[in-house]
Amino acid sequence: MIMENKPKLFTIHYSLFTLIAALLLLTACGYKPSAHAVKQLFGDSVYVEVNVDRAEPENAPYVKDEMNRIVYTRFKGHVTSKEAANTQIYITYAGSSFTPLSYTNGYVTRYRTNVRVHFRMITPKGQIVKTISTVYEADIQESSLTSSALRIEAIKKGLEKALDEFMAYASAKGMLAGDEE
Repeated sequence: MIMENKPKLFTIHYSLFTLIAALLLLTACGYKPSAHAVKQLFGDSVYVEVNVDRAEPENAPYVKDEMNRIVYTRFKGHVTSKEAANTQIYITYAGSSFTPLSYTNGYVTRYRTNVRVHFRMITPKGQIVKTISTVYEADIQESSLTSSALRIEAIKKGLEKALDEFMAYASAKGMLAGDEE
């Protein structure tokens, strides 16, 4: 007697049921990704302006490039001149502070970075203003040679968290604005 290796009927029905249930759940409840909500909030063209703390001007290019990357990759928008833009985003880097958390042999080995960023986004539907403070903790080696590079890296991580938090906030505002229409 030769047994053929046929899939069980229960397994096929269960897989089909799971697929249909997942599709119904995502479409029936009105799920829309956050990028869709933000795209409704601002148009295809965006102007980004970054003002930085004079004490740390090396972070300005990073903030501008990161915001441009977010506009391109997450929202499929285009960064343009101020005159041609539907939406304007003004970012003010308000500085950072460092708090030592632990020491070894007189060197700081762990610290907390607090970064403050002020956002103002002007869209055809109105204005969103938000000041965000982020916290980033990191270990540092017992050497003053790498401290400066790690300090700048910690600020970048804090700025990245602030940009992500602002885009999530704008997304929620976009979803609320879409519900009102």
